Amino acid sequence: MDKPVTIPEVVIRNWQGIVDILAEVAGIPAALIMRVDDPAIEVFLASKSPANPYRAGDSEHLRGSGLYCETVIKTQNKLLVPNALEDPDWADNPDTKLNMIAYLGYPVLYPDRQPFGTLCVLDKKTNRFSETTEQLMLRFKELLEGHIALLHWNQALGDENKNLNDYAREIRALRGVVPICASCKKIRDRNNNWHHVESYIERGYPEVALSHSCCPECARKLYPEFNYQD
Repeated sequence: MDKPVTIPEVVIRNWQGIVDILAEVAGIPAALIMRVDDPAIEVFLASKSPANPYRAGDSEHLRGSGLYCETVIKTQNKLLVPNALEDPDWADNPDTKLNMIAYLGYPVLYPDRQPFGTLCVLDKKTNRFSETTEQLMLRFKELLEGHIALLHWNQALGDENKNLNDYAREIRALRGVVPICASCKKIRDRNNNWHHVESYIERGYPEVALSHSCCPECARKLYPEFNYQD
């Protein structure tokens, strides 16, 4: 992604409800939405479960960390670890220090398949997680990705529309017939008022800063004592 998508407060409140529901339905202490903020990964939202040791804003270095979520992001696949202490590949991962030995996580992706982060649940005891929990997480994953895609395209189109508005303004100016006095070169606006070129441009295009100078032809006429070159 060229730039990270901005998540508005109304969506954040919706997502908070997602992790809270997940934790309650699954009967586990922690449900999280993680967000990649390269080179780190942060807890974007954490369920408000009483036993949840994670808090929004917590972050860890991502690459080579050994975190469950690192594998989910690398593989872009579901990861289930029923008990890390019984699995030599996971026994030393950082989450076990918080007694979070069971994990189920899914990748959450941007429309271009780049990682936004993960949706995951963790438990302090052996847990293979139910089919209901998995299906609920898959539905929530789709919902999160739908929100992210909509926000991404709205953001992209918003930036594009700004550029298109600039272009449209210039096209309208070029397309119109601008009445200009053949003698003094003043310009007539739509209200039949006449303006010097400078004031006409400044009124119509406030973002333009004018700088006065002399073209070589006028400079030779006004200052013949100087040897001006074209």
